[in-house]
Amino acid sequence: MKADLVKLDAGKAGQVDLDDSIFGLEPRADILHRVVRWQRARAQAGTHKVKTRSETSYSGKKIYRQKGTGGARHGDRNAPIFRKGGVYKGPTPRSHAHDLPKKVRALGLKHALSAKAGEGKLIVLESSEMAEPKTAVLAKAAKDLGWRKVLVIDGGEVNANFARAARNIEGIDVLPSMGANVYDILRRDTLVITKAGLEALEARLK
Repeated sequence: MKADLVKLDAGKAGQVDLDDSIFGLEPRADILHRVVRWQRARAQAGTHKVKTRSETSYSGKKIYRQKGTGGARHGDRNAPIFRKGGVYKGPTPRSHAHDLPKKVRALGLKHALSAKAGEGKLIVLESSEMAEPKTAVLAKAAKDLGWRKVLVIDGGEVNANFARAARNIEGIDVLPSMGANVYDILRRDTLVITKAGLEALEARLK
């Protein structure tokens, strides 16, 4: 599979070959769903917490005598039945992460890349190098290239000037090749991969 190689000034710089085993697959929604669910579960803080009856601040003294009142038998005000009492079986801090085989994770990334390539929403950028970290320059380039909501994947390290210029532009997010993931790829309209990023991704996924 071939793709056009574009420059930041919207000019053409030839073509580049895309590996069919990475960019030419038929995307499977079930695999993408599994990987996104795994990612979001790992990102969940899991800090939700409620007080049990042993942690609420009421006295533990028996409310009234056991018998002879004509009312129900109760021990103390911390019971869940009372207002401001402890919560029964409420949430406690925990990790929501679950396991997913590495092969499935790698396959999910391939399917996400293939989905963008199949939709015609994959752009290969010759280089992200900029002489100066000028937001106005990058904003004009993005407008000329028709970028609205894009994820830019660079090589091993993101070009510092490009990253600084993109920092204040809404709709442009930048990641190094090792940070490429299914969730971030799918939630953007367009995927932009630099030539260095393309080589790094192919080396990572082969």
